[in-house]
Amino acid sequence: MIDFKEEYRRKLRSPEEAVKVVKSGDWIDYTSSLGMPVLLDKALADRRDELFDVKIRGNLIDGPIRVVENDPSQEHFIYHSWHCSTYERWLCDRGLCFYIPMVFHNNAAYYEFFLKVNVAMVCVTPMDKHGFFNFSVNTGVAGPILERADIVIVEINENMPTVHGGYGECIHISDVDIIVEGDHAPLKPRAMMQPSERDRRIAEQILPILKDGSTLQLGIGNIPDAVGQLIAQSDLKDLGMHTELCTDAYLHIYNAGKLTNKKKTIDRGKGVYGVAIGSQELYEWVDDNHGLAAYPLEYVNRPYVIAQIDDMVSINGCVAVDLYGQVSSESFGSRQISGTGGQLDFLIGASASKGGKAFLCMHSTYMDREGNLHSRILPQFNGDIITSPRSQVYFLVTEFGVINLEGRSTWERAEALVSIAHPDFRGGLIREAEKRKIWRQSNKR
Repeated sequence: MIDFKEEYRRKLRSPEEAVKVVKSGDWIDYTSSLGMPVLLDKALADRRDELFDVKIRGNLIDGPIRVVENDPSQEHFIYHSWHCSTYERWLCDRGLCFYIPMVFHNNAAYYEFFLKVNVAMVCVTPMDKHGFFNFSVNTGVAGPILERADIVIVEINENMPTVHGGYGECIHISDVDIIVEGDHAPLKPRAMMQPSERDRRIAEQILPILKDGSTLQLGIGNIPDAVGQLIAQSDLKDLGMHTELCTDAYLHIYNAGKLTNKKKTIDRGKGVYGVAIGSQELYEWVDDNHGLAAYPLEYVNRPYVIAQIDDMVSINGCVAVDLYGQVSSESFGSRQISGTGGQLDFLIGASASKGGKAFLCMHSTYMDREGNLHSRILPQFNGDIITSPRSQVYFLVTEFGVINLEGRSTWERAEALVSIAHPDFRGGLIREAEKRKIWRQSNKR
């Protein structure tokens, strides 16, 4: 019988010993979210003066990231994210983080075919009796990264939940080069945002369109959270979950007895997700839960997979839209605030689902720091980063209504978008549409 415990002891190192494998010029990967290796990060940061041009990738990491904060000159460490958390956005604003554009369903393929990983470092659960370490709530991204890595280092985090998966939720000790142990603080909870009145009004636009048996993908942010809370209070039943990100919104729907996954056309009986971020209660829910299945994003976000789920409903937030129907969801002008993520994946997949629908939601206006009100519906983008092309946008929602742009001509789009703009801006948008020759004289005003 193989003695996994002996192999464990042979591969066990201190964080300081483990990071000695890193060389100048290396590409290092911290994976994602709670998978970030906090002990190894600190030990690597302490080697700053010995190393140069070490490039690090991560995403949705709350921080602090010591290698970044210990080297503001970026002479030694250069950090990159392919989906910014609030903390990583703060780093981007200071020139301390570079964004990597990525469509999530291609995550595994990017690493397999195009990206170099000299050393992968990731937090995992303690080893089980069969020699496996569980990727926990980081399952969506960890596996493909570690498969690509020249050297794999796992950091045992005793606080992480053990999740059940469709595949790719574990790594065996035989595929691990170095193991690190140490004390960790309790998992940092992400409090569910409290929806504003405008968030609730947007959610109320969507709720009547949903039906029993729908499978839900809810993005991150106030509006998806508001939709989840209203669904939990609604009469809907037998809902399903298929989402890249599992948040407390799903836990609320489950606790209300409405999340059964009984009607799903694939993965029936299982709530499918890639990554989980939320409260301690959420982490307790996903722990050892046979009703949930974590998969790599190459499966969760694959449009072909999503399209196989009847009545698939995708609900995501966005930042702005122009009169042509182009959508920006990841930047304010050139300022990176989040990432492409899975929005385009679910727009395509849900649109192809039998009975499926894809919603992009936003407040109609925002207030700048000087107290000036601006419309989020713009005449035409000029330099903004387009997340979702106009050819893929389906339902758009503001507090003033919900519209469907699929198959609509330029003048139909302009008319529909003006109808859900804030009333104070509708006249100006009509004049801008006329200048661009996308407004019919017979259109409603």
